[in-house]
Amino acid sequence: MRAVDQRLDELLDGLPAVAIDGAKGVGKTSTARRRVATVVSFDDPDEIELTSADPGRLARLPAPVLVDEWQRYPRSWDLVRRAVDDGARAGAFLLTGSASPRASVHSGAGRIVRVRMRPMGLAERGVVEPTVSLASLMSGERPEVRGSTTFGLREYAEEIVRSGFPGIRGLPERRRADAITGYLDAVVEHDFEELGHVVRRPEALRRWLAAFAAATSTTASYNAILDAATAGESDKPAKTTSIAYRDTLARLWLLDELPAWTGSPNHLLSLGQVPKHHLADPALVAGLLGVGADALAEGAGPAPVPRDGLLVGALFESLVTLGVRVAADVRGDRVSHFRTRRGDHEVDLVVQRSDGRALAIEVKLARTAQDADVKHLRWLREQLGDDLLDAVVVTTGPEAYRRSDGIAVVPAALLGP
Repeated sequence: MRAVDQRLDELLDGLPAVAIDGAKGVGKTSTARRRVATVVSFDDPDEIELTSADPGRLARLPAPVLVDEWQRYPRSWDLVRRAVDDGARAGAFLLTGSASPRASVHSGAGRIVRVRMRPMGLAERGVVEPTVSLASLMSGERPEVRGSTTFGLREYAEEIVRSGFPGIRGLPERRRADAITGYLDAVVEHDFEELGHVVRRPEALRRWLAAFAAATSTTASYNAILDAATAGESDKPAKTTSIAYRDTLARLWLLDELPAWTGSPNHLLSLGQVPKHHLADPALVAGLLGVGADALAEGAGPAPVPRDGLLVGALFESLVTLGVRVAADVRGDRVSHFRTRRGDHEVDLVVQRSDGRALAIEVKLARTAQDADVKHLRWLREQLGDDLLDAVVVTTGPEAYRRSDGIAVVPAALLGP
């Protein structure tokens, strides 16, 4: 069972149309198929032909109706929206798509509710039974924290390269790297074109993607990423070209940047506004940079974009970020990162409830949490007071516990929804 299942069931119980957004391969179609009576897949040209000739057929088909890969026939989005306006019952339509709506397509606001589906977080993969839930940490009750695991750095490195894409992680080890390469080749050679973006220099796009991957878990500027992608070249792509790369990859749900936390009207007005860079799955980063589990576990990996620490630390943070976002999505919480404008204080993840109160999470590539690892959490707790629900350090260690200062220490494998 995926974390998004609970959210989907709640929405379909009272709303006529729900769209599942996410990158190709995250499991949207298989998740949707379990909930419908009819499937209309616009991967099939015959379905496009039939619907073009008879636009009203979607509303007449036995419900619930899955409109799969709707972006291949963008008019279908508006057809569903109109069916909702005409009184479609709760749970009548599920839409899945691997691209966000074009500007020329009606947003569907108020008619079609959108749900983000990401690759599987660590808790969804079933590798370890979590003992600490994000929901309990968000309760404000400072719950007891306990549990142990044999999962260590080597196992996290393996999970990074195995990926959270269901169809990839189940492959034999010797085939997974090929599958990731094929996935990325399809993005460059086919998916951009489907969205109307002609890639005149595919190798330039691949280099930009690799440079972006190397900037994972950093706030490196886009100029720095472009410079890293074109080192030694006198004929660099225009800045507008790299912006187009970024925007198209975002529409494909492959860029999953973490926004900066803006705080509240009463706190921390001098905050940075730059997002942290992440791809949809850290396995894509490993594939783009050509590093496997052995290299990660040994601390190897290229760093063309300046960052603190090892590549494995950045990818471990990305893996934890993915899992926290998957769990937070179900609750409707917002996830961001915190950094003061001068950079003297920063926290990797801030999970914020609708009432503005928040949970702060630091991610450390370490087995325990020392005083130096929690200094920013302590500072943030002093600033926010009761508005900070709890503070956590996520580690690669064996034990979950609370430090004497009240800060929770939780191995990544033991953190669940």
